Amino acid sequence: MKQSQTSRRSFLALAALTPFAAMTATACGTSGPGSSSSGGGASMWYLSGEPNQTTMQKAVDAFTAANPDDKLAVTYFQNDAYKTKIKTAIGAGQAPTIIYGWGGGTLKTYAEANQVDDLTGWFDENPDLKDKFFPASFGAATVDGKIYALPNQYVAPIVLFYNKELFEKAGAQPPKTWDDVMSLVKTFNDMGVAPFSLGGQSRWTSMMWLEYLLDRIGGAEVFTAIFEGKPNSWMDPAVIETGTKIQELVSADGFIKGFSSIAADSNADQALLFTGKAAMMLHGSWTYGAMKKGGQNFVQDGKLGFVQFPTVAGGKGDPKNGVGNPAQYMSISSKAPDAEKETAKKFFKEGILTETVIDTYINSGSVPIVNGIEDKLNTSEDKDFLNFVYDLAKNAPNFQQSWDQALSPTAAEALLNNIDQLFLKSITPQQFAENMNATLGK
Repeated sequence: MKQSQTSRRSFLALAALTPFAAMTATACGTSGPGSSSSGGGASMWYLSGEPNQTTMQKAVDAFTAANPDDKLAVTYFQNDAYKTKIKTAIGAGQAPTIIYGWGGGTLKTYAEANQVDDLTGWFDENPDLKDKFFPASFGAATVDGKIYALPNQYVAPIVLFYNKELFEKAGAQPPKTWDDVMSLVKTFNDMGVAPFSLGGQSRWTSMMWLEYLLDRIGGAEVFTAIFEGKPNSWMDPAVIETGTKIQELVSADGFIKGFSSIAADSNADQALLFTGKAAMMLHGSWTYGAMKKGGQNFVQDGKLGFVQFPTVAGGKGDPKNGVGNPAQYMSISSKAPDAEKETAKKFFKEGILTETVIDTYINSGSVPIVNGIEDKLNTSEDKDFLNFVYDLAKNAPNFQQSWDQALSPTAAEALLNNIDQLFLKSITPQQFAENMNATLGK
């Protein structure tokens, strides 16, 4: 998808304070594709940009210093360049030992082609490691009940943000139900304030609404069936109802006028919230950092509120369910020599999300995907928000990965195009479902 791709699709979570830099590929000990390029040791490709690049390099350096017989070298790439290069390398059987990825649909294609190792048995042998991570982080790492990737880094759920100052003026409370949402639409329109900010030109921002609504209406099972490619899964009545509610919200002027021409890349949608032109915004948790940095003290002055997405009357979904980006992921190439695979597994156990790495991510404004970090979060000046994100992710019975990452690239592009048309009301909810149903298996 096109977007501020290096902030959302790359799972930049709360670290929007330091987004992935536009850098050329930087090598560190490797000279080309595949395991053989690392001089006999294991290799890993990773994304450039801070704080992630420096954090990972320090983790690798610490690991190799403690394990001199286990060589591990890293090559760093820009986000988009990486996506192209890793696909080519895997197809040619020249992938690095450790494959960085986003789980979901792309991982599924790797697993089905036997290009990455099944790690299920290894996790069974290392239950302490598996128990270290949020249970929900394994969903996007799992294909047909088997785990093909190690969750890594931090979590980025979608959050309903609101402007406390506007709510105080309205004498209103943040919405707990969909009926509350529709009531607040009238309240804020009557005040001359847009109920919701939306960078609709980016399309994936609109997708967030569908993700949560479908979960609340039909439960997690509906999209699970879609992800698994079950026949006619997009024709589930919950999909139609989701589209219907979205168009009702659009018709009620729930979104800022001209939302379809507003891009999220420039943070214009965030500015509408912190300047008081919009009362609420459904967006990724990474926007917290961006608003703290550029929001005219909106965050520092305590004017930013945040809550979980509302429930829908009669809905089947668990109100504790989350959607967004559950983690980032690392897989092991099935083509790698056994010795390199063992080094990779050792790094997974000893080098990933060490105490030092965990502290680094928290200091950058992110929530690492590990249990038991409450005390660390409580020392942060952002502890209220970090604890909110931590509890949301940790306690979610189901944490649905962003649809455009869960689906295949072909289906994801069709999804974004149809979402755009749905919000513009140029297609009906029924047509949306039918159009997407035609993408199953693609």
